[in-house]
Amino acid sequence: MPASLPDDLSRRERQVMDILHRRRDATVAEIMAELPDPPSYSAVRSILRILVEKGHIRHREDGPRYVYFPADDTSVIRESALDHLVRTYFGGSPEQAVTALLRSKDLGLSDTDVTRLRESIRRARARGK
Repeated sequence: MPASLPDDLSRRERQVMDILHRRRDATVAEIMAELPDPPSYSAVRSILRILVEKGHIRHREDGPRYVYFPADDTSVIRESALDHLVRTYFGGSPEQAVTALLRSKDLGLSDTDVTRLRESIRRARARGK
């Protein structure tokens, strides 16, 4: 199935997907606890059933309950979402995206963070990216 955040998701489906990607897995009750103005338990179950049918999530049994998780690896989704963000909002310029992130008020990078970023940039250049 798709390895990107699909455009065919409703607002609630996207909220559920965001929760599952952030948490890695969750029960219906855990999802409800994180949803803003959550709908009923059965409504959340319906959203999850639709997401399973669309192939975006899977589930496993854990005793009497189901635990839901994303069908695609979150790191793949992250890269796809970031690529979309850079193309859409920064004209395809990674430099503009990173500059905007670095200008963020709440970023608070430590010296260790900056060192890691420099190393990541060095490795990406070595790979030809």
